[in-house]
Amino acid sequence: MEDKELALRSQKNKLDLWFIATAIFLVLFGLLVIYDATIITAYRDFGDKFYYFKNQLVWASVGITALICFSIIDYHKLLRISWILLLFTIFLLIIVLIPQVGTQALGARRWISIGNFNFQPSEIAKLALIFYATAILSKAEKYKVRFIDAAIVFFLPLLVIVGLILLQPDLGTALILVAILLSVYFIGKATLWHFILIVPVMIIVSIAAIIIEPYRVARLKTFLNPQHDPLGASYQINQILSAISSGGLLGVGIGASRSKFAFIPEIQSDAIFAVIVEELGFIGAIFLMSLFLFLIVRALNIAQNAKDSSGKILAMGLVSLLSVQILFNLASNVALVPLTGIPLPFISYGGSSLVVTMISIGILVNIKKQNL
Repeated sequence: MEDKELALRSQKNKLDLWFIATAIFLVLFGLLVIYDATIITAYRDFGDKFYYFKNQLVWASVGITALICFSIIDYHKLLRISWILLLFTIFLLIIVLIPQVGTQALGARRWISIGNFNFQPSEIAKLALIFYATAILSKAEKYKVRFIDAAIVFFLPLLVIVGLILLQPDLGTALILVAILLSVYFIGKATLWHFILIVPVMIIVSIAAIIIEPYRVARLKTFLNPQHDPLGASYQINQILSAISSGGLLGVGIGASRSKFAFIPEIQSDAIFAVIVEELGFIGAIFLMSLFLFLIVRALNIAQNAKDSSGKILAMGLVSLLSVQILFNLASNVALVPLTGIPLPFISYGGSSLVVTMISIGILVNIKKQNL
């Protein structure tokens, strides 16, 4: 009897139920926020106030199923096929640019439609690059890596994928990928002078990507001067800041947001944090950020205790994926960085982002299980 209790307790420790429960709670919280934030626009645009909620509910079910599946699959098997996943991702990023295949919305061609559902290949690219980078770095840790080798094997695939994503165009996701891969490269104990060569190149490419697109220049001007073009480029960020400031300490109350009455464009995606703060106030924002922090600290603990270098690098790559997106989204909502369209993990509307996030949680759970 005692042996059974010990075995059950050991299994619970391996699963890290608090980590899983927090992730699922954030998904459920996100569903409620999406319903609350989109009830007006969903009825106006689709004649169904549950439109966004029902779509996200389906993706949430897929995401939770993915969490369970990837918590069972040995992450070493995923690393062995990382190059296949990378090639498949590049293929998807190419075909999404074909008008007959990719779906265009708001001037961007980022989605592939299957029936009534759309998915973004760029979201898959986040995981594909993390898997590939982990596989490369875990094998190369015993050798002295020359810069030319790192440039060809590590950074060339990154540049190919980033280039394809910029063609969609999607600068925000491209920047996220660069930030994540540099983090993984650093975690993989790369030579410092590699960074001295690579980082300036990345900065120059980013500046060039902004300059060649007028709407990105307008966003940059908006960031530097929120009063620039208040009814055009600056409209969204000004409305977001207005919603956040009106929330005060305790908020205006659940369901009482004025911003959801079509004041903020695309409120269900990168601006959803504004509705949360408006209705729940500073206290609600602190609560949400505390849940994110708890999740990240747990994930860092998983990485620290991973049984091998591949587990450590993979876990840290997934931690970077979550934390960089959270940081960028929250920072853009309070005008610390320009609005880039980065979704808030677990919360923002978008099936591809949610499923990839839940896969990340599932892989972290699997790494945790193998730690003991």
